[in-house]
Amino acid sequence: MELSRRTFTALAGTAALGLALAGSGTATGTNGTRAVPTGPPPAPPRADGRRHEVGFDRYSLLVDGRRLVLWSGEMHPFRLPSPSLWRDVLQKLRAHGHNAVSVPVPWNVHSPAPGRHDFTGVRDLDLFLTMAAEERLYVVLRPGPYLGTADLDAGGFPGWLTVAEGAAGAADPAYLGHVDAWLSAVDAIAVRHLFTGGGGTVLLYQIEDRYEGRGGSGSAGAGAYMSHLFGKVRADGIDVPLFHNDGGADGLWAPGSFPTGAKKGKSDWLYGFESSPVPGEAPADLGHFGGRGKGARASARTPGFVAGAAVGASDPWGGVTSRGKGYIEVRERWDPAYERSSLLTGLANGITLHNTRVAAGGTSWGWLASPHVYTSYDYGAPIDQARRPTAKLAPLQQLGHLLRTVPDLARLEPAPAVRPEDDRLKVYHLANPDTDAQVYVLRNDSAEEVRSALPGTDVGVPVTVGARDAKLLVTGLDLGRRRLAFTTAQPMFAMTVGRQDIAAFVGRAGETAQVGLDCEVQPLTNRLDLEPAWSYDRGRLNVVTPLGVGGLSRVLIEGGDSETPMLLLFADDATAQRLWPYETPSGPLLVYGPPLLRSATLRGSTVHLTGDITGETGLEVWAPRGITAVTWNGQPVRTTVSRAGCLVMEGLMPGTPAPSLPALTGWRRRAENPESEPDFDDARWTAADRTASPGTTPVPEGRPVLFADDYGFHYGDVWYRGHFEDARGATSVSLSYSTGTQGLLMAWLDGKPLGTHRMPVPDEDTADRGTWTATATFRVPKRLRKRGKHVLSVLVRRMQQEGDTTAGREPAAGRGTRRAARGLTGVGFEGASPEVSWRIQGAGAPDRVRGALNNGGLYGEREGWHLPGYGDDRDRNAWEAVDQPREDRRRQGVTWYRTEFRLDVDPDVDASVGLVLEDEPERAYRVQIFLNGWNMGQYINDVGPQHTFMLPNGILRTRGTNTLALAVLSDGTTPSGPGRARLTLVGAARGGVPVEAVESPGR
Repeated sequence: MELSRRTFTALAGTAALGLALAGSGTATGTNGTRAVPTGPPPAPPRADGRRHEVGFDRYSLLVDGRRLVLWSGEMHPFRLPSPSLWRDVLQKLRAHGHNAVSVPVPWNVHSPAPGRHDFTGVRDLDLFLTMAAEERLYVVLRPGPYLGTADLDAGGFPGWLTVAEGAAGAADPAYLGHVDAWLSAVDAIAVRHLFTGGGGTVLLYQIEDRYEGRGGSGSAGAGAYMSHLFGKVRADGIDVPLFHNDGGADGLWAPGSFPTGAKKGKSDWLYGFESSPVPGEAPADLGHFGGRGKGARASARTPGFVAGAAVGASDPWGGVTSRGKGYIEVRERWDPAYERSSLLTGLANGITLHNTRVAAGGTSWGWLASPHVYTSYDYGAPIDQARRPTAKLAPLQQLGHLLRTVPDLARLEPAPAVRPEDDRLKVYHLANPDTDAQVYVLRNDSAEEVRSALPGTDVGVPVTVGARDAKLLVTGLDLGRRRLAFTTAQPMFAMTVGRQDIAAFVGRAGETAQVGLDCEVQPLTNRLDLEPAWSYDRGRLNVVTPLGVGGLSRVLIEGGDSETPMLLLFADDATAQRLWPYETPSGPLLVYGPPLLRSATLRGSTVHLTGDITGETGLEVWAPRGITAVTWNGQPVRTTVSRAGCLVMEGLMPGTPAPSLPALTGWRRRAENPESEPDFDDARWTAADRTASPGTTPVPEGRPVLFADDYGFHYGDVWYRGHFEDARGATSVSLSYSTGTQGLLMAWLDGKPLGTHRMPVPDEDTADRGTWTATATFRVPKRLRKRGKHVLSVLVRRMQQEGDTTAGREPAAGRGTRRAARGLTGVGFEGASPEVSWRIQGAGAPDRVRGALNNGGLYGEREGWHLPGYGDDRDRNAWEAVDQPREDRRRQGVTWYRTEFRLDVDPDVDASVGLVLEDEPERAYRVQIFLNGWNMGQYINDVGPQHTFMLPNGILRTRGTNTLALAVLSDGTTPSGPGRARLTLVGAARGGVPVEAVESPGR
């Protein structure tokens, strides 16, 4: 919603309207005593070099003796391989109400080999933690060692670990040796960024993920494993509270379930769990006040902690979650109403530690992801894969600012039950025993909007709650120097800026907001916009206004019980996403208008603002005393002082023009897979001659091990060449193989294609399956059934490795490292029994820039055909000029296409650019997409659902030349190559953050 010129015109007050909206009834919460009183939260964190105390009681975290409600959003920096853009996402999280960021640290991303740990380039954890502190966000660190909730290859275990000797179980000494080395590497970085030591803002640290334990959490071995991890982390100097994420909210690994060495009655271990209600179903009561004996009730002395609150979902190949429509559909189903219903249910149950997963979508480039998910990891997240804020940020922003500015919500107790007139509403009633503020969470689980009165409360007028939605209301709350009697709209924040108090209220567009303030003396009330109306009756000022009409509505209250003016602001969701509270060393300020405020710096009498502009908009700034001038992104802004007490811009800031994108032309094509030819030299390939494997897949008796991982090929495509002397009598060959979701196999005999076999597209019952096995049987052509040397060539697209699963449900009992094989598992002939000697080749050694997970085994990859510096014009006879990256002939195998394009985006514009591939859905082929040497994803034309692939700035040169390479893998049954390949502008904003180029191999 762009803002009109009328929105930024301060209007004169009008005569009072005679609306009598006085409430009736009283509700009083229980009272009690405690050591930490309700009061202001701690200041936003930073690396200040000072010691800090971090503790907790049953209500909340305690930071330096102050209550903190943790409002964290999870992002995956490893899914955004452009470190400059990490700051962009961090700033968006903070601006939209988050005070913390949760970050998994995947072992496989950082460890290409045993004992080697790489934290450079796009893997720079130290840089990320430094940025988080600079952006004044707490950090929840999640280094595993297992990270199944992040949908990673092997659950985050490095490929080499899946076949490492001696690592058969979680408590095995050899496995623990590898784990200790990993944690030592992570902790050496993390310890420098602990909030307790003043070096950074790491506040909490997670151990393991969804761990049930071999034999169950009560087994001695599982307890010893958790104790080992706990002791290891503490020995490394990590002194912040530790926790585990219980996937079933069943009380697994609650305090006291395993030895930690803590003194009796003392604990530095939190109990965290997941909450992932299904859209359309009522969220469970998992907090301290729930009645099911699950969730936080398993740990009465620690605060309620949802370590993984779902706000979206991953989508598998074929789009089972999205009904084949992709993440647009996921975002529609896991919508803002879903978020409000789930998050407010948690708050109503005493949950004060929240982590939304995931808050910012990303890209599962290369071979990063778990088997079942495709390239995009948009997740239907509040910040989408293109880094664009979406409407789903509204509930998170509103609740985050509310929890930060209204300390009453940090400690609540259950209060007497409230029975609404319409029983379709469920009402949670809570109270703060210190301030007597009453909190009501109203949840409507029905498919229809409900309007109901709330007898026995101070909310004396009916309240509307949308279908499958929820709303938080407060009565008896101090707003600065005045007292809120009741409201039918949810408070968003309450703050004092300069010489006036400001309170904002928010609701759905089309609703009517009503607010009552207790005023013994009638104040002077001015409506500064056309929509609000007000009345005063018997010690109460009543204000009513429709939401979503004309943008922001303002009501100024002066005199009466207080000499401090109060400004009431009313907004619908879209308008509220342009309200930006911000804390400065000189006090809070508030900005209204732009779609994003990144920073505010006070120097002298000027406030310097930075942020983003998309469409034409105005600007209003409520600033601390003494501020008389404004700049926006370094440019002075002409302002006047409005009746609302703010500096309002004269005129409007212009919108951001869409950058132009070039057409993709100048393609060059080259056929690949020389490995299929009988005379190909494979002498340097690895001999596949092992007779035993440490993995879980049985080795066929009397046959060699052909499993790719056993020979060190953990990611990408794998080639096999089997040499034998006599094919007489061989009528067919059977190739058994094992892959992740959507794996395939291609075979050639003496250079002649035998055919292709593909794993089926998953359905609802198999979408979470981690390993797929099949046997492909191909007829041997009669002309090849003869004496002499023969070569059987096989290409297996192994896809990714499964995590720990049991019957499609995660987690499994235990955390063993063993995994099912990838690649060929057995070969047999019908009518003959030749002795076959095998050689195997996969990805080459990973380069230092992209790392192992961005490295594959195609011939073109091994030869550098995807690299910017390759120079396909060196052999014009090999590279054929074509109009588009497709061919009409049917050919089994791999064909490469290369082109270059140049962008010239204004340096002040943050443009998100994607590559779109489209074709007739019956064409059977897949494409690996390489941008400037980076494998940015895989497209499967006849499976989908993804067609747009993000090209992240930094890897993408927005002011320079880019190399695009496509490796098209076709099964030979249809023409192959995308019918349409084009660039698309996914979003553009004037502003953003400075972007540094990510090093590209081959440049």
